Amino acid sequence: MRTILITGSGGAGRTTVAAATALAAAREGVRALVLSADRGDTLGAVLGTATGSAPASVAPNLTAWRPDAVAGFRDDLSAFQERAANVLDLLGASRLDAEEVTPLPGAEELTILRALRDAVLSERFELLVVDLPATPQALALLSLPEELRRYLRRLLPPERQAARALRPVLGRLAGVPMPSEWLYETAARWDTELAAVEAVLADRDTVVRLVAEPGPAGADAVREAGLGLALRGLAPDVLVANRVGSEEWPAGLVAQQRKALEEWGESYDVRALPHLGHDPRGTDDLAALPVPGVNDTSSTVEWPVVDRIGEDGVLVWHIPLPGAIRDELDLIRRGDELVVTAGRFRRIVALPSALRRCTVAGAALREGELRIRFAPDPDLWPERQ
Repeated sequence: MRTILITGSGGAGRTTVAAATALAAAREGVRALVLSADRGDTLGAVLGTATGSAPASVAPNLTAWRPDAVAGFRDDLSAFQERAANVLDLLGASRLDAEEVTPLPGAEELTILRALRDAVLSERFELLVVDLPATPQALALLSLPEELRRYLRRLLPPERQAARALRPVLGRLAGVPMPSEWLYETAARWDTELAAVEAVLADRDTVVRLVAEPGPAGADAVREAGLGLALRGLAPDVLVANRVGSEEWPAGLVAQQRKALEEWGESYDVRALPHLGHDPRGTDDLAALPVPGVNDTSSTVEWPVVDRIGEDGVLVWHIPLPGAIRDELDLIRRGDELVVTAGRFRRIVALPSALRRCTVAGAALREGELRIRFAPDPDLWPERQ
């Protein structure tokens, strides 16, 4: 399945582009699903029909879905209470009724990630178009699986499960039920689900598209979005310039948009969508937008390690960070991990195996690329014969 993740600056028309992209593919005979992460029914307003918590057909070959975070959270909480019944009874805790449950922070993000995974695993569709939130929220959403898996591994290391055979004995000795078994089973299930989402995001058939309105604000948003995506190892396959005016517009606005388009064209594959003179509503309006089609490019970006031991005595890790500013970069090594901060974005990444046996010897930002030098540790690095 081909997956297209669409994000961009707030108010730039992300939902419109997502719906138009899915509709264009559906009209070519592709079974398409457009998935909305919006709390309100913006997708329904654009399509001209309401969307609900279950996938529903809105046009030939086109299905729309806006997952319900409340229902999903209630189901998960009910299942958790059943699994933890012995512990809750031991503590004298009263169970929550479904009617009094409201989603906790993060429930909506987990709901959309689970929906994304389920849609990809489904055999009903050939194309999935995801209408993500504005770029800062979208990047936080895309980083969630990696971050949660890291927390789970730190809090509940898999190697501790080797002692699971002792838990029934410990439970009898203590005279109380031991929650470790279901706790580790739950952690393992979460890790499996999160790994499945990570696999979708890392798949070469998954691409990210940016939507922005050409102009000073849009240019700033694109610059920041490009940096944030690069730190996740991603790059947009297409930059959709939305609401581009005609020559009949005031000369100042036309010149402003033209300047932004020229600058974007130096770094991105830019596709311009015209301003229709009104907000698109319904399939006829969406069909009038010449959105880019489904292509074979990938959004994943390699972070290569270059061997320069023979020349300079170091290994160099190349991390593309277009738009990064030197004064806003920060690096901290913690064991086998590297904490990278670029502007408002931060990521903790595991070091490649070869670099774990090295010490950091310096770093430089050159031509939109962070180059980190690692010197082999003599105590850990095998000697060359």
